[in-house]
Amino acid sequence: MITFGIKDFIDILLVAFIIYQTYLLIKGTNAVNIFIGIISFVVCWYIISFVLNMRLLGAILDKVMSVGAIALIIIFKEEIRRFFSIVGSKRNLKILKWIRGKAKKSSSINEFVANEIANACQIMSSEKCGALIIIKQNADLTSYVQTGEIIKSYTTTRLIRNIFFKNSPLHDGAIIIDDDKILAVSCILPISQNPNLPHHFGLRHRAAIGVTEKTDALAIIVSEENGKMSIAQNGIINYNISKEYIIQAITNIAINK
Repeated sequence: MITFGIKDFIDILLVAFIIYQTYLLIKGTNAVNIFIGIISFVVCWYIISFVLNMRLLGAILDKVMSVGAIALIIIFKEEIRRFFSIVGSKRNLKILKWIRGKAKKSSSINEFVANEIANACQIMSSEKCGALIIIKQNADLTSYVQTGEIIKSYTTTRLIRNIFFKNSPLHDGAIIIDDDKILAVSCILPISQNPNLPHHFGLRHRAAIGVTEKTDALAIIVSEENGKMSIAQNGIINYNISKEYIIQAITNIAINK
């Protein structure tokens, strides 16, 4: 006789939570259809093997399931990398702060940087000067920094505008900012392969989404076509935003860092 207790309820609840969080992680990417297909396959395998007890077909599906872990790693390697990057970057949790004994970081410098970046974006927006600014949080961006020119200069409105000036040799690519310094300019970023992105998004917007899909960085974009400003984070882009929105987003990074 089958019994159902509190442990079984918790077990089912945890599995449902993990499946739901996994779906949220890959929602809007190419992997979502594969994920739904895998869930459907697992349900069919369970019904055939354990409910209907079809031995021959069940044995075949059992062999497929035995190599399923390796297949999942290959199929979802980018999503798995992003998941562990997110998990490893949760340094803003109070318990981790208590364990590490780290005091809360002052955001006064970052507030100044936020205003400098927002002012530069607003001016470039009015001039329809394209720009892509990446602000580092906790994830390591060394591989992207090394693709550009290292400058390690203090972040100012005038410097950002000079970098993205159309006749500047360094205006192509992205600049990467960490705290109050621009680490590198003309950096190359991964392009998002999300098929659901609007067709009017160019390489600048797709690169911003691509780097935020793989890291916890914040990306600020100024469109060269219409001058509209956007922010991308966690693979999601907010289009046509204001200067105040940019300041608030950067300030939130300073508080949580």
